[in-house]
Parts: sequence; C-alpha cells; structure tokens
Amino acid sequence: MNIWGIDLGGTKIECVVLNDQNLGVIARQRLPTEADKGYDHILFQIKKLINRVADQLDESPDRIGFATPGVLEPATQTMKNCNTTCMNGRTMQKDLEALLKIPVRIANDANCFALAETRMGAGRKHQNAEVVFGIIMGTGVGGGLIVHQKIIKGHHGIGGEWGHNILDENGPQCYCGKRGCVETVISGPALEKAYENFTGTHLKLNEILQRHLERIDAHATTIIDHLLENYGKALSTLINVIDPDLIIIGGGVGNMDLLYTEGYERIKKYIFNNGILTTPICKPELGDSAGVFGAALLWE
Repeated sequence: MNIWGIDLGGTKIECVVLNDQNLGVIARQRLPTEADKGYDHILFQIKKLINRVADQLDESPDRIGFATPGVLEPATQTMKNCNTTCMNGRTMQKDLEALLKIPVRIANDANCFALAETRMGAGRKHQNAEVVFGIIMGTGVGGGLIVHQKIIKGHHGIGGEWGHNILDENGPQCYCGKRGCVETVISGPALEKAYENFTGTHLKLNEILQRHLERIDAHATTIIDHLLENYGKALSTLINVIDPDLIIIGGGVGNMDLLYTEGYERIKKYIFNNGILTTPICKPELGDSAGVFGAALLWE
C-alpha cells in the first residue's frame, strides 16, 4: 500500500503519496490552510485535500502521517507550542482519526524534516550516521533528533527543541516566556531586528549579508559576527549533549555559506573536545518537500 503524508503549514496544506517500495512520488497537491477561519476549517481543508488526491489516484489512504507546527503533548494528547494558535489545546490526532476514519500519526514539522533528510535526502550520503540532528534556522529555530532512522520525541514530546535553550539571559523576549532563546538571537527576523535597532533601517537578512561581504557596512558585519558567534555557542551545546554523527541545517538562514566555514570554526571555540570538531554539517537536499515526505515516513 502506498504511504500518505500531510504537511500542515500556517499558509498551506500539502499532501503527498509515496510508493512504499522506492519512496517515489506518486501524487502531490496543495491547498491554502486558511487558518484565520479557525480549527474546524483547517480540518475541513485537510479532508478536502485528501479527497482530491484520492479522486486523482482512485485510491484512499488506510493510514496517514501529519507534520504539524507544535507537538502532541503525550500526557493529555492535546497540541501545544503551535504558532497556528487555534490548534493549541486541541485533540488533533483524535479529531483527525474521527474525521478521516483511519489511523493517524502526528509529529512536529522539524522532526519530519529531520526524518526525511535522514532517509531520503542528505543522510543518504552518510549511511553510517546512526544519530542525526536536523536543524531548521529560518523564521523560527527548531530541530529534530533521529536515532537509527526513528524520531526521538522525548518524555514531554519536545525532543530536539534546541531553539528554546537560552543563549542570552538578557536577550529579547521570546513568545515561550523566556528571554534570549536561540530563536530570538539567530533566527532570520531576530537578526533583521538587531540590524534595525543599530541603524534605524530595516533590511532583509540576505541584504545584510551582502553588505557584510562587500565590506561596506560595519553594522552589517557586527550582525553577521553576532550570528556566527552565537551559532557556534548553540551548536557546541547541541554537540556536547548529543554528539550526533551528522547535522543537517535547513531554513533560510541555513542557506548561508558562512555557517559551514567561519561558523564551523566558531563551534570549535566552545565544544568540549579540546577544539577538535569532525562532525559533518551539511545543507538539506529535499527543499520544502522534507516536511511532507517526513510525514509520510511516520508509518514506515
């Protein structure tokens, strides 16, 4: 039987059907999430999308996986930490199973990214990697831990959430209630805001980077140095605790080549290994497909 996955994003819902033998794509469609219309409407859009794909293939799923913002709280089986806030506190897995009449598995979208990249993307070049950490550095900062090609969700369902460790206790306020989380320091919006605070001018991160590379803006250079130094600290803590065999970095900030050169050197300053670092750190290969592929793989 083919395997089905849904990536439930803030602006779009994507469905993919993969061949269960070679993981080739059989079908793929998207619909707008329209989250502003509320939780029940999101469920309606999911059902609508699945029906469209089922009609295309003349086949319905017998089980399905979902990549979601936030996570399912193990103790209460309700959603938490979702930036699509109408999902928080809802029994989403139970509601989806009642709506779709099939078994459902749910995992955080960063976990699904990490799983897909491990099995179908960058991880294929590192097949001896038993422990893989997948990072998303973009609008937010998150991560997923994969051990022996399985997601480690953790006791509270928050395994891999390195984006909410504190980097600067006097740093910006985070929506989670703490100050100076990794996400508030090295996410794309955080870096753009820091530049704006220096200069009074708002620039996109790629513009700040270009001004740094051209050596025409001292403030831009300060921001990029701030990124690299805190990236080094944040990654060293991750490596000190988990010591993964491979790290894969996705998201818009993760496209920055400096992370893999100067940023790699900054990690060596803080790692608990006499400055020696041999961990492969690479870019992803699946683009924005990783989340939906990882959702399908939840049943593999």
